[in-house]
Amino acid sequence: MDLRLTPRILLEAYRLGTFPMAESREGRTLYWFDPVQRGIIPLDGFHLSRSLARHIRDMSWRVTLNTDFDGVIEGCAARDTTWINAEITDLFTALHRAGHAHSLEVWDGDDLIGGIYGLAIGGVFCGESMFSQRTNASKVAMAWLVTHLRRSGFTLFDTQYLNDHLARLGGVEIPRMDYRKRLADALKVKADITALKLPSVQEVMQLRTQRS
Repeated sequence: MDLRLTPRILLEAYRLGTFPMAESREGRTLYWFDPVQRGIIPLDGFHLSRSLARHIRDMSWRVTLNTDFDGVIEGCAARDTTWINAEITDLFTALHRAGHAHSLEVWDGDDLIGGIYGLAIGGVFCGESMFSQRTNASKVAMAWLVTHLRRSGFTLFDTQYLNDHLARLGGVEIPRMDYRKRLADALKVKADITALKLPSVQEVMQLRTQRS
């Protein structure tokens, strides 16, 4: 029996609320996770600090969608400790080519300095990982992504786990059963991350007044 994990099986797993991770970059085994406490970023609760708003207003960086998926996943895996192994890279690259996985990039000139990648299924975006090579680059990516998800009709931004960085941006933890209910509702939504252009600086800045 062929028990290989395929992109189709991976999508079905995410619809059920589970996701895989490897022990390390060199690890050959994927382990499945379904956290008791799930990390999310409420799309109406992103925290755009004054300092980040000032940085966005004055920056010369540009933000793109699906311009360099390979570069983003490579940037996310390029750290001393990572759960992104070759199999995960191959699976998500295949899902990107099929239109399910997406990346948001932050550029300084021609240099890729930050980004996020994840899966879009119905009205849920499952954020997998992000990276930053400049101060605030990942925060800028998150601000653009949250704004874009809201404008595109998404209702749930799943971050899997919550860390201090995400908590400072408005991330929270919710119980597993609460997450599953929100996931079921979000899967019924027809959202399209590619239907609209990315938001302008002015639209991102509105996060400071839209937070509830």
